[in-house]
Amino acid sequence: MKKLIIGIGLLSYGIANGAPQKTKPMIKDSTKILVVFHSENGGTFQMAKAIAEGVESIADCKAILKRIPDQTNKKQAWDNLPVVQVEELPMYQGIAWGSPVYFGGMSTAFSAFLSQTIPLWSEQKLAGKPSTVFMSAGSGAGKETAMLSVWHALASHGMLIIPTGMAGMAQVDKSVPQGNSPYGTSSLAGAGGERPSASELYLARLQGARLAEIAKALQGINPKINDTSEKPSKNQEIEARLEKMNITLPQVPEPVGNYRPYTIVGKLVYINQIGLKEGKPEFVGKIGRDISEADAMQNTRTTLLNVLAVLYKATDNDWRKVKQTVQLTGFFNTTEDYQNHAKLLNEASNLLVAILGDKGKHARASLGTSSLPLGVPVEIQAIFELE
Repeated sequence: MKKLIIGIGLLSYGIANGAPQKTKPMIKDSTKILVVFHSENGGTFQMAKAIAEGVESIADCKAILKRIPDQTNKKQAWDNLPVVQVEELPMYQGIAWGSPVYFGGMSTAFSAFLSQTIPLWSEQKLAGKPSTVFMSAGSGAGKETAMLSVWHALASHGMLIIPTGMAGMAQVDKSVPQGNSPYGTSSLAGAGGERPSASELYLARLQGARLAEIAKALQGINPKINDTSEKPSKNQEIEARLEKMNITLPQVPEPVGNYRPYTIVGKLVYINQIGLKEGKPEFVGKIGRDISEADAMQNTRTTLLNVLAVLYKATDNDWRKVKQTVQLTGFFNTTEDYQNHAKLLNEASNLLVAILGDKGKHARASLGTSSLPLGVPVEIQAIFELE
């Protein structure tokens, strides 16, 4: 027991006296830290990214950034990040929690998510796992009571709460107000100037590094936090496939007319997308004349990812709601003598099954056309069935 206390004391000393320190590998498997946040105006999101940077400054530690969806349905820059699921929480060796401050407490969306963790509490699935809290506030009033309100929930779960103490205070710019607190870092969004400030982000990186170092140290000796044997949900399996293939779904294209990106009729979702990348045509022209077959295949994959981005939104960011793919129809802007339409659509079919597994298998049709909107070479119509 004395050895453990001394080890953690040394880790804390390293963080308290400056920037995050690289450590030598101590374990074979990486230490996975979940950084979960709810953000409305971007402050908590920026802090979450800094926490994640701090986590990954420690050798063999990996940060997984996930969001709690906003209840306003307002389009946000972080909408493409995966949504956290309650059942995945036990799979991490540590968790950093981030929320805006609401009247001296956590945000409504954050509180609603915590209320869903009661089944984990009843089985003490999170007991012994290190955790830390960060926030974004307006004036800063009530930020410490807000952090303590989150602490109360984490203590009920039996989690180890990692405060920041006075780490990094010697390096903070004291000429402007900062959102520091011994309980956790925060940003004073209403204090003027660029927020989060450079000092606030610096403290957040220190906080992430401290959490990662302690989680990593405990991982080798505490079987409770080292147990990641929970069976992944279908949601996690699909997200893991996307990560393994280094795929980030694009932002859902905004409609440019009087229509919707998808329509749900009964349990069927209807989606049409063309080959846009970052809102612009990836290629323009006819396949077989202006566009090579290789580029057409690439554009088919791009179009399919646009379809999946819309599907993800249609399911409220929950892949578990997808029961099966019913139909894919590929439209290809080709020369009259082109005949490899099925070969092109194979790119979409193969990618869909690689991501969704058996849920991605489908019936399909491929057609040649004389033109497509904006001169793109590919359009895909998809029909999915929901649970």
